[in-house]
Amino acid sequence: MIHLINPKFTKLQVPGIRIFANEVAKYSDGINFTIGEPDFSTPEQVQNAGVRAIKENLTGYSHNAGLYELRQEVSNFFHEEYGFYYDPDTEIVITAGASEAIDAVLRTILSTGDEVIVPAPIYSGYEPLIQLAGAKIVYLDTTNTKFVPTAEGIEALITDKTKAIILNFPSNPTGMTIPKKEMDQIVEVLAKHEIFVISDEIYSENTFHAKHLSFGAYPSLRDRLFLLHGVSKSHAMTGWRIGYVLSDAPLMKQVLKAHLFNSICAALPSQYAAIEALRNCRHTPVEMNRAYIERRDYVYKRLQKMGFEMDLPTGAFYIFPSIAHTGLTSWDFATRLLAEEHVAVVPGSSFSIYGERYIRISYANSMVNIQEGLDRMERFLQRLTK
Repeated sequence: MIHLINPKFTKLQVPGIRIFANEVAKYSDGINFTIGEPDFSTPEQVQNAGVRAIKENLTGYSHNAGLYELRQEVSNFFHEEYGFYYDPDTEIVITAGASEAIDAVLRTILSTGDEVIVPAPIYSGYEPLIQLAGAKIVYLDTTNTKFVPTAEGIEALITDKTKAIILNFPSNPTGMTIPKKEMDQIVEVLAKHEIFVISDEIYSENTFHAKHLSFGAYPSLRDRLFLLHGVSKSHAMTGWRIGYVLSDAPLMKQVLKAHLFNSICAALPSQYAAIEALRNCRHTPVEMNRAYIERRDYVYKRLQKMGFEMDLPTGAFYIFPSIAHTGLTSWDFATRLLAEEHVAVVPGSSFSIYGERYIRISYANSMVNIQEGLDRMERFLQRLTK
């Protein structure tokens, strides 16, 4: 019966992140640098809020858009932290993680034949959803601009088929952020064209040198912006599956339909936990970032000494070194490193063709594992050069 399956699905491939994460799990001494997941525990008081909800039998459905109390906390968070306001009644929808938020927005806006501009290298989860909607992804190569898109590069790709652009900063996989000057120029271009702007800012609380700059702070984008976020990265709550979409009321009315027919609502105990996270644990990301900066600096210096070239990440918890000097493809590098040293990294090719000369390393891991993993990588490189 497999021949009756939608061919769009049979053509989809398991992403490289999951392939290598699954393979390294087979080794008892494996070190996993693949998964973009904080290695910290969910704050105890957030856990307690979720447990309390279960014990109080708060386990049914909420409003399709999510608990009003949570939507109010989301609204308060962005207003107090970044200075812009979205109405919790009509402009915020709580989703089952930011991944569902991405899916709901793309299914709402895309039609067959549309084009979506995506700066690359980029997170591998966007392209399959764009393809399933019958649309086409148009990559903007950022490898020559320090992994930051330029206004000129974006404008050159806009056609009468362009429906949207996806921006993910701080970036997965590169860890880069957009400086204000470049962001101002990008916004000026986007405001001139009738296209949607999807800004995935899930790593906004993981910035290291300056406060995050949000596309939500630009009034000129208000009628076309979808802002995607959640508590997975900021509060170590990946498995709680709470994300959110913020947008102009007329747009959100349509996104809500895609969301409710998909999942009805986000899990209720998780929503109560997220209320606690946003209301009383805004300090949590700051504490995690101290550890991320220490790890990033260690990884950066070790990789430099090994001969890798890379830009210093300014956000998220990834580093994206070039492996061009090894002569291996990114897939061969990752495959051999795993087989020979039981260390898993993600091939850059998993993040589009523009990531081919790179690998992604997640330093959301303990310093003990990071040190051991890099020691093994150094041994691997020494054998390559003999």
